[in-house]
Amino acid sequence: MLRVPRWARAICVSGLLGLLALQLIHVARATSSTWDEPHHLLDGYTIWKRNDYRLNPEVPPFVKLTAALPLLRMQLKVPVDQGRPVPLEAFRDGRKFVFGNGGDRVLFPARMACMGFTLVLGLLIYLAGEEMFGAVAGLFSLALFAFDPNFLANGALVTTDVGSACCFLAAIYSFYRYCRKPSWMRLALAGVVLGLGLVAKFTGIFLVPMLLLIVVLEGAMAGSMLVVWRRLGALAVVGTIAWVVLWSFYGFRYKAAPAGLELNPALTPYLAEMYDQRDAHILGMLAKHRVLPEAYIWGLENTKNIAYEDASYFWGKVYLHGHWAYFPVGFLIKSTLPLLILLCVVPLVWRWRKETRELGFLLIPVVVYFAISMSSGMDIGLRHLLPVYPFLYVAIGGAAVMLMERDWRWSVLLAVLLGWQVVTSYRVAPAYMAYGNEAWGGPSKVDRYLGDANTDWGQQLKAVKSYLEERHITNCWFAYFPDGSIEASDYGIPCKRLPTTDSLWWLDLPMKVPPVIEGTVLISAGDLEGIEFGDGALNPYASFRGIKPTAVIQHGVYVYDGRFQVPLAAALVESHDASKLAKAGALQEALQKAEDAVRLAPGSAQVQIVLGEVLLAAGRSAEALTHYEIALQIMRAVQPELQADDAAEMESRIEQLRQTQN
Repeated sequence: MLRVPRWARAICVSGLLGLLALQLIHVARATSSTWDEPHHLLDGYTIWKRNDYRLNPEVPPFVKLTAALPLLRMQLKVPVDQGRPVPLEAFRDGRKFVFGNGGDRVLFPARMACMGFTLVLGLLIYLAGEEMFGAVAGLFSLALFAFDPNFLANGALVTTDVGSACCFLAAIYSFYRYCRKPSWMRLALAGVVLGLGLVAKFTGIFLVPMLLLIVVLEGAMAGSMLVVWRRLGALAVVGTIAWVVLWSFYGFRYKAAPAGLELNPALTPYLAEMYDQRDAHILGMLAKHRVLPEAYIWGLENTKNIAYEDASYFWGKVYLHGHWAYFPVGFLIKSTLPLLILLCVVPLVWRWRKETRELGFLLIPVVVYFAISMSSGMDIGLRHLLPVYPFLYVAIGGAAVMLMERDWRWSVLLAVLLGWQVVTSYRVAPAYMAYGNEAWGGPSKVDRYLGDANTDWGQQLKAVKSYLEERHITNCWFAYFPDGSIEASDYGIPCKRLPTTDSLWWLDLPMKVPPVIEGTVLISAGDLEGIEFGDGALNPYASFRGIKPTAVIQHGVYVYDGRFQVPLAAALVESHDASKLAKAGALQEALQKAEDAVRLAPGSAQVQIVLGEVLLAAGRSAEALTHYEIALQIMRAVQPELQADDAAEMESRIEQLRQTQN
């Protein structure tokens, strides 16, 4: 085995972690707030200060609490809760909390706290590699990891993905150490770390089948059922400790909030609306017997619903409920070529040496995580696949050592691949979020295949501001993917707002859009791809895809200059205003706006429906039925696979209206 003196190991590990930290600090300063950071941060702060878990139970509290720790000594203004539904309250108040308290003044220290998960993960990769295959393996794995663009993109964000990846490796590695040399101390540590995985992200539940399969492997290696039963007993202890740790993060209190305050919506009616009622029944039983905290159960339900509701963009097409090939293809696009090349070597090299236990502990989590992810439907970014990478880096380190032990000349190729990884990372900085490897055309071509957090998660506003200031541009329009969670004005960007689905129908942000706009138009990649509205004729920005942009900012914001027709965008805004006026009782004004919207975009089912609703409110049911039927025809003819759910609902509404008329 190749040996490295202890002092040299310490210097190398410290140096690599230091380089990783410097890169993450640079990213944290250079990028704007992403979609999820403000509401995560406010929720963590609220839990610390008020012991209230209602604001954002859609993710568990561990990472959020860590992020909010540096803020506890600050004098901060907290928005007054308006009693809006979750997560609307969290998104609206999260933005006010961050930018009402100085923006980077609170965001940067929170990001530095979350950077700790990335540094700990790097240390764990080294320690696991060293214990399994030797110090050289650990150092090589850590060196590759320290320049991975995907971790540099996410490693200093107030989000749960890297924290979860850290806990995944820690949980499996701690159980590996127990299996190698059982002791009560190691068993207890495995339980604590598993508990942290469960409260880092709901995907921590995936650790349970991983550990069960590892127990089967242990038994098969020993050829003894006694070993299996012993490991299952140990796993039961680990699970019990983890369950206690989970409850501790919720203050050993079932209810999400003190003083009789309820979630909005409350758990029971929320479960009644769940798409999969089989899962709803299971979660209901957990709630009935108080097996898990209320907020944790609510978050599990929310995760399942989001997986069903969120559309995904894959291979140039929008899918209503995801695609099974999304994560395998995303992995091939977003992983560096040095990593992919080295992965091809792993199965070949392992034929030379038989470390079955180590290979099982490293690859079982990867296979299980991939299998579950491919069937999840939550295809909104490769960040959800980050937990598999640390295991692969450790395995690659082991394979690298085997190659070097077989022939020292392999060291040259390995050094070249490591250098390639470093250069790849340097070339894309700081726009790591949009990284794609060279085989697929690099970062500038990723949006041909993938969208959302693979390219555009709201991290480019500082670069957008610099672009506009350098060119003295003040007459501009902006369709911004995370608009509402963060607004362009938060970074001093003067552009007028173009609609997104969230800014228009969910967050109800003020905007006025004429059918023709001119000047500089900026469109986020997510909106250009149609992730929100749907692609083709459903997307008000589809026409821009056929125009060569003036510039592309950090591979995620497209810039166009000129005069452009945006009738559908204008019509959607008019329709939204019409709905609000109708609800307020101003039917005549609402009818005028709804009719204007239909004149602008008669081929939009959405605007036809709004006109029908306004007519129905005005007592003109026959005319309303006509527009409902037109909307249904459009849904069946235009991107019917994306409008199937809406079409079924419209069919039901039409039938009810016909029965009422008869």
